[in-house]
Amino acid sequence: MIKYSLVGYDGSDASRKAFQFAVELARVCGGRVRVVSVLQVTEAGADACALLMADSGTSRAQQLLDELIALAPDAATLVDVALIHGSPGDVLLGQVESHGVDHIVIGHTERGALARWLLGSVSSNLLARAHVPVTVVR
Repeated sequence: MIKYSLVGYDGSDASRKAFQFAVELARVCGGRVRVVSVLQVTEAGADACALLMADSGTSRAQQLLDELIALAPDAATLVDVALIHGSPGDVLLGQVESHGVDHIVIGHTERGALARWLLGSVSSNLLARAHVPVTVVR
């Protein structure tokens, strides 16, 4: 039985669908959902670096929770929220181990072959490396 699902959330339609799937699963199974939003800093990411330095994590976490509650009003009782800086695949896999997650839910965004080659695919990365079940929501 799934008790603690992890959702990678970036505000996209795909991540909103993944979140809603995970919440419904938590309701049915009596579980919880950990929602992690990852800020990835790239070489040319001066804006992201500035945001990182000016970031007040508490207010951003509250904004994220407010957004999730708008999607699922009972989210406040079912969801843990975290904002973490790093590589999305590595961060999400690290959360599995450090928080006892037994299931990952990730949204899938269609990209062309070139974009996948240049940017990679978080869902492909998780499918290849995760040691817990992964559900990809389209």
